[in-house]
Amino acid sequence: MNSPLSRQAGGGARHEGATRRAREPRLRKFARFGAAFAHICLALTSSAGASAGMEIAANPAALARAMHGRSIVLLGEVHDNAGQHALRVAALRLLVADGARPAIAFEQFDRERQADIDRARRERPGDADYVIAQAKGAPSWNWSLYRPFVQLALDHDLPIVAANLSRNAAMKLAMDAAATGTGSSYDKLAAAFRRAHEDMIAKGHCDLLPAAALPGMAGAQIARDRALALSIRPYATSGVVLLTGNGHARIDIGVPYWLTADERATSVSIGIIERGEEARGGEHAEQFDAFVLTPPAQRPDPCLELAKRMGQGAHGPAAGSAPTVQAPPRTR
Repeated sequence: MNSPLSRQAGGGARHEGATRRAREPRLRKFARFGAAFAHICLALTSSAGASAGMEIAANPAALARAMHGRSIVLLGEVHDNAGQHALRVAALRLLVADGARPAIAFEQFDRERQADIDRARRERPGDADYVIAQAKGAPSWNWSLYRPFVQLALDHDLPIVAANLSRNAAMKLAMDAAATGTGSSYDKLAAAFRRAHEDMIAKGHCDLLPAAALPGMAGAQIARDRALALSIRPYATSGVVLLTGNGHARIDIGVPYWLTADERATSVSIGIIERGEEARGGEHAEQFDAFVLTPPAQRPDPCLELAKRMGQGAHGPAAGSAPTVQAPPRTR
């Protein structure tokens, strides 16, 4: 065996004369057994780490190392956390400086706008603001946080992938489901899978939604996950980094669920989680292959803000209604 453990075991068994010759065969067998046992332990440890999530230090070099060599990187975020965005773009710069040339896929760009993005790149090369403007990015996104990623792609001629299902298309799915009941494709999904999505939607909206709205909104979230998976598939061999919310990056119910076995084998899902998020009902470590913990962004109470946007009074939302408001920034 070529493992260090094997070499150390053999080296410790060097004795002179007949005693050495008598013991060497048994020691070689023991060394081979020890090396094999070490590989088994390593595999078991890796499997346990994958299920529990491996913590990555919150610095660009460590995050770049975690992405290195992966064909598909699902890089999570809390959308309004500026510190997380700065960390991610710094790590991507290191990755590119080391020779990687991945496509950069954006949840923030709708798939229907891919032709507009490509045209904008031809018309005004290197102009990130023009690309964003031509892509008709939704004003709900803070584009100052995403502009550095667009500029990085332009500076290094990396593909920019408009990856998401449009908000209108997703909400149409939700409204149709609320009006007519869940569709057959949703019903065919495993009950536990559906419940996990509905629970995420409920917690992400501070438990302010009526129960009748959850299946439709969960169906829209699932449709987005599938759209994101399809959008990155053409780049699975050459390399792609998907910039997306932590909910979409979850290995149990998010985009990784819709990857093929081969794609999943070469992918890594990295959650960028705010400290204390699990206690607030948000994502937690075991929902990702690896995770980074960062300080939370300073923001007003998102649940109070959401209640105001929904116009919810003392009696809560109307039964059976399907609100079209977005979830609080930390939970989307």
